[in-house]
Amino acid sequence: MTVPRLQVKSLTKYYGQTLVLHSIDLDIAEHEVVCLIGASGSGKSTMLRCAGRLVEYDHGQILLDGVDIASEEMPEAELRRRVGIVFQSYNLFPTMTVLDNVTLAPRKVHKTDRAVAESRARELLELLEMDEFADAYPDRLSGGQQQRVAIVRAMATNPDVLLLDEVTAALDPELIGGVLKVISDLKASGMTMMIVTHEMGFAKEVADRVCFLDEGRIVEEAPPAELFSDPKEPRTQQFLQRIIEAGRL
Repeated sequence: MTVPRLQVKSLTKYYGQTLVLHSIDLDIAEHEVVCLIGASGSGKSTMLRCAGRLVEYDHGQILLDGVDIASEEMPEAELRRRVGIVFQSYNLFPTMTVLDNVTLAPRKVHKTDRAVAESRARELLELLEMDEFADAYPDRLSGGQQQRVAIVRAMATNPDVLLLDEVTAALDPELIGGVLKVISDLKASGMTMMIVTHEMGFAKEVADRVCFLDEGRIVEEAPPAELFSDPKEPRTQQFLQRIIEAGRL
């Protein structure tokens, strides 16, 4: 039996007395792209942050290739190398060039030789059509360009999994398409991804599976063609009807 690349088992998370994730189970296979959709406050981003061990959870397990990410078998430095994370805020260091932003973690955290780190960074920047900006500072780039740099930075450690949290939310509409194309290209290359998104058309196009979350539970999950055209659960139907009425699907 093939072990899932990323496995979430009975994941439960409280903020104070508020239960925000209710015993969630989810398996993501190698090369699979899973999109998490749902209203704000449904638990999508919390689930993603737990998967990247950016927040601690109260119960359950998250396994990467069968190894518990909270165990001694998965040192934090190893987890940071194998799981790349991109947020809606770019979090680039303004006083560092694009190249230095991208190579910082490989050099300082993972002790990669500078020449090797820079060679890998330039390959990735070229792949995402950002190679001409290697020596530029972030404030010289558009929002879409900065987001592409953030994606390159997440890929610089050759991760096994990418976690993407609303990476287009802070972008002007005309910049969204370029970033979504980059993610589509990553899918084509075989990258395993968990994506939190409000872009329903994008989820429909790029996901192998879509999970609809509501009040901290996965209410329904299915291939996008099935979930978007024939949702089974009343809450999913209600959510998607509102999306359609708003012209977002």
